[in-house]
Amino acid sequence: MNILKFGGSSVATPERIKLVAACIQKHLKEDTTIAVFSAFGGVTDDLILMALLASREDLTYKEILQKNETRHLEAIKELIPVNAQSGILSRIKTEFNRLETLYEGVYLLNELSNRTRNMVAGFGEILSSLIIAEYFKSLEIDALSVDSRELIICKNTNDKIQVNYTKTNTNIERFFAENRSELYVVPGFIAKNDEGVPSTLGRGGSDFTAAILAAALNVPRLYIYTDVNGMYTANPRIVPQAYPLKHVSYEEAMELSHFGAKVIYPPTLQPLLEKQIEILVKNSFKLEEEGTLISKSGKHNFRWVTGITHIDNISLVNIEGSGMIGISGFSKRFFEVMHQENINVVLITQASSEHSICIAVKDDEAQAAKVALDEAFEAEIRNKKINPIQIEDDVAIIALVGDRMKSHHGLSGKLFSALGNNNINIRAIAQGSSERNISAVIAKKDVTKALNTLHETFFEVPSKELNLFITGVGNVGGKLIEQLKRQETYLLEKLRLKVRILGMSNSRKMIFDENGIDLENWKNLLEDGEETSQDAFFEKVKELNFRNSVFVDNTASPVIAATYKNYLANSISVVTCNKIACADDFSNYEKLMNLSREYGASFLYETNVGAGLPIIDTLKNLVDSGDRIQKIQAVLSGSLNFVFNNYKGEEPFYKIVEEAMKEGYTEPDPKIDLSGIDVARKILILSRVSGLEMELDEIEKDNFLSEESLNTKTNEKFFDLLEKDEPQFKELYQSAAQNKAQLKYVAQLENGKAKVGLQQVGLEHPFYNLNGSDNIVLFFTDRYSVQPLIVKGAGAGADVTASGIFADIIRIGKK
Repeated sequence: MNILKFGGSSVATPERIKLVAACIQKHLKEDTTIAVFSAFGGVTDDLILMALLASREDLTYKEILQKNETRHLEAIKELIPVNAQSGILSRIKTEFNRLETLYEGVYLLNELSNRTRNMVAGFGEILSSLIIAEYFKSLEIDALSVDSRELIICKNTNDKIQVNYTKTNTNIERFFAENRSELYVVPGFIAKNDEGVPSTLGRGGSDFTAAILAAALNVPRLYIYTDVNGMYTANPRIVPQAYPLKHVSYEEAMELSHFGAKVIYPPTLQPLLEKQIEILVKNSFKLEEEGTLISKSGKHNFRWVTGITHIDNISLVNIEGSGMIGISGFSKRFFEVMHQENINVVLITQASSEHSICIAVKDDEAQAAKVALDEAFEAEIRNKKINPIQIEDDVAIIALVGDRMKSHHGLSGKLFSALGNNNINIRAIAQGSSERNISAVIAKKDVTKALNTLHETFFEVPSKELNLFITGVGNVGGKLIEQLKRQETYLLEKLRLKVRILGMSNSRKMIFDENGIDLENWKNLLEDGEETSQDAFFEKVKELNFRNSVFVDNTASPVIAATYKNYLANSISVVTCNKIACADDFSNYEKLMNLSREYGASFLYETNVGAGLPIIDTLKNLVDSGDRIQKIQAVLSGSLNFVFNNYKGEEPFYKIVEEAMKEGYTEPDPKIDLSGIDVARKILILSRVSGLEMELDEIEKDNFLSEESLNTKTNEKFFDLLEKDEPQFKELYQSAAQNKAQLKYVAQLENGKAKVGLQQVGLEHPFYNLNGSDNIVLFFTDRYSVQPLIVKGAGAGADVTASGIFADIIRIGKK
């Protein structure tokens, strides 16, 4: 005999019922079949809602009732030939008349008892099974409609279901011995109590009905048909990368279902486990899919972790105090209170100090638990031996489940490390002695991030998803987006990095898309975005709460630099070419470094010095490996090097500066480059990386511009004064030419002191032949004391700066 169960989504529409019929007909070719049906999708929720509305004297329940009656009558008209409709139409109308009478009683009494609630909740299954049985008869299949209330006897106490298996099994065995049919159509979910009053089997009751039948009739396998391809490694609605499991053990299925995997419910497994009846979970719309087999052994799974699941709507109940220490029977009293109040404890954890006990309960039971515990321990609370009971709401439980977990070391550490690196705080931890389940309580808002993080850690091909939020999409930002788009396939195939841009902004607009911004059309999308606000941008990044989030700053804005601390404090990494933060007061610089370490968020700023050149990375490696810096000499301004390489005293100086600006070598305000402030910031950053506590005002500056030009407020005025000062620039050039030297703006750090300024560099110096906008750095160290370590190359330009930012992003991906 085959026993099949079909959920509400499988019979939600007449079209789906026809697909179910095709599935059942395949099973009928093999053997006699029992098919258990849920209510049409959404009907049970409507039935309960109508009861609640009626109890509040809200007449809108009548509209919902009429809508559901029409839905069922329309299904009959579509499924059953006209000449066979009258009987079933009359029966369905009778059932709706009974429902209407029940709701009228609730409305008049202004009261909804558990008995009435259970009675109305079961009508959906009665209605669906009557219609479906008649549909099979119209297909000339010998179908018998079975009333499962005459078979299953149970007792309901505060939503706790107790099946009387002795009476139930006797009823089932007798019925199927006395009745012969090709197909038995059975409504799930419904039962009756010992007094003959209609009742239900609770959440997942249709699965439970099928399991009770399977156990009583000793069939080898139960088929559960649903709208997904089996049990998944995680909830596919939350974790898109989740995939179906081919095989799980009873114990793994029990753990996964207990912790929220809604494909199957814990009571379903109880009657099957003792008799070792297999369960095959399949997709009723994709019969070709293999599905998930639940049986005695899960050893076919090669992974240490079988699945990741979670329970929402949880509250923590915490009792603590010094008066608990060493007092025997304290835990007994605590849990007796929970038992007396019929409150189910989902998770328990107690510190070895015996100073506290923490339990997790459903959030709708938390307040009752607090009231009962406050009353039970009133004397201890009054005498301050223990603190008043504390409730923490808006939490959830996530769990790793797997039979093989007990054979593998380090899984807990991997779990906690993955969560910690993404700023997910763990409030409580529990691990059973079987080591089949590791559970952690986290904030409800972090569930999506946690599940995706853990799935990436334990189930996916070693890869990492980076979620970028970019501010500044002009020259550098635009090039970065081009490079990211161009390298997307390479990053995924070669480096196992999936890089997505979820948010971007410029000085006017900002946009977000949690599925990833379309990089083919980002400019138009941004133009239609909302008004920019740095605070709102940060709040949105925090609200989206994606794992491996990276904030990328391509601006020179001090306002944006001031927000880095907010990102780092929320475990959001920062990549920046903006020098302002790292050249700020040393205390602020140090704070950012500390936040990066404390919250496990990378703070990378390689492009602060030398654009895409690995200058900072090289210096860090020298320092980290124990080398001592003796002296640093550098040409660090690509813009100044471009200007003085191209100025020959023929074309005016200001024209050369304009050209450098046009090529993207200078900041939007070219005074930042020509005043030496930019170079001073760079040598300051290198001094700090080398281990010195230096401030910007300690750097000696030798300006070659007039004070008047340095004090201008606009670029137009600045260029006017550069034109006026042309004789001075000619003189500088001619002096260098007479000495057979080149003009270079040099930064130097030696003996704890730094200075920047224009120098004449002779033919023998490494700086002499520095071309275009190139940068060069000479590191004199204990190891490189005679011949310095030299880093040289293009040090300015949007492309190379973008490539340096890109490299920092990849560093985070490889971390």
